[in-house]
Amino acid sequence: MELLITTIFIIGYAAIAFEHPLGTNKTASALLTGVLCWVVYIMSGTDTGLVSAELYEHLGQISGILFFLLGAMAIVELIDAHDGFDVITSKIKTSDQLKLLWIISIITFFLSAVLDNLTTTIVMVSLLRKLISEKKTRMFFVSMVVLAANAGGAWSPIGDVTTTMLWIGGQITSGNIILHLIIPSLVCLFVPLLVLSFSMKGNVSKPDIVESNHTEKTTAFERKFVLALGIGALIFVPFFKTITHLPPFMGMLFGLAILWIVTEFIHKNKNDADKDAYSVIQALRKADMPSVLFFLGILVAISALESTHQLRDLAQWMDAKIGNLDVIVISIGLLSSIVDNVPLVAAGMGMYDMVTYPTNHYFWSFLAYCAGVGGSCLIIGSAAGVAAMGMERIDFLWYFKNVSWLALIGYLAGAGIFMLQHYLLNF
Repeated sequence: MELLITTIFIIGYAAIAFEHPLGTNKTASALLTGVLCWVVYIMSGTDTGLVSAELYEHLGQISGILFFLLGAMAIVELIDAHDGFDVITSKIKTSDQLKLLWIISIITFFLSAVLDNLTTTIVMVSLLRKLISEKKTRMFFVSMVVLAANAGGAWSPIGDVTTTMLWIGGQITSGNIILHLIIPSLVCLFVPLLVLSFSMKGNVSKPDIVESNHTEKTTAFERKFVLALGIGALIFVPFFKTITHLPPFMGMLFGLAILWIVTEFIHKNKNDADKDAYSVIQALRKADMPSVLFFLGILVAISALESTHQLRDLAQWMDAKIGNLDVIVISIGLLSSIVDNVPLVAAGMGMYDMVTYPTNHYFWSFLAYCAGVGGSCLIIGSAAGVAAMGMERIDFLWYFKNVSWLALIGYLAGAGIFMLQHYLLNF
């Protein structure tokens, strides 16, 4: 059974990777892979009630991610409908590719630490659509946003789901993780940017401004107000989680509801056509459902690997065969570019107890870095990458050829700095 599920996963993964040569949409491949993995599991002779219970348990976690994603997309679309991002893009005057790449990457890095890497990626992709018209150039910028978002999320306790898991689990504290990971995370981003500084030339072209058909346009106050309220709603999510201890998607839905009520009140005196254009209902219509379903398929497939204990067995095999802690953690990070980093970190948390590795031990901090950043090496290795892939239709093989090597050298450089801090500087 385990071998067949693994084989299905590998074939499905290949179908996603070779989406364009095969002429099959990656969302269809992901959904089919996820369903087939669970079909094999439930038909293997295992108790059907137990398998169904496991599936529903996983769906509870997966649906939280999907509702979070839908809420974030709706808020971003609503800001965009009000031309709120123009407030930001109007301040970015440069058209030089390299300067713009550094600006966007640094903004993404620090914004990701406050929001999270998934939400930040959605926001920055929307910004880049206002700044760059040429598709291939924008794809490259979006790919670098993925690197910056994952690097920025790794050093913050609320920037990446795996770091948050370790923080809530008591393996790390917020002050310690910021202190020990901010420099490796910056190196992880700056090394690829410095490499690109020697080759990137030319200017970007901004998209033509499309005049709206609406009789009433948004005012300067409405643009700024909806932008501030929308970004505030996104930033409020981690605070909502800390205060209420409810999952992040509840905070996202709370923010969306507030924004929904406020925008309806703002536009109550406009005609029906304009009210509809500036409503959350229209924003939800424009949400990228194929990306949401792609997430669903990928996460359902990975949950089958987790339920059949293949990820835990892999972690135990690495521990027995490799032995060296640094190599194991770096390998887990690279492996997270193929399968989701959440079950991998969960497996690590289950394998290593708090007696062997107490709070703020070197192992937990290094695991937070590697699991958070390693997923950048492949486009579907992180939630940020999957979101970017769906929103900008980035091809798996294109990313692998043009960006993966940059992500890898950044990842290894940051890991090297982290080990240097520990072994040579005793920090």
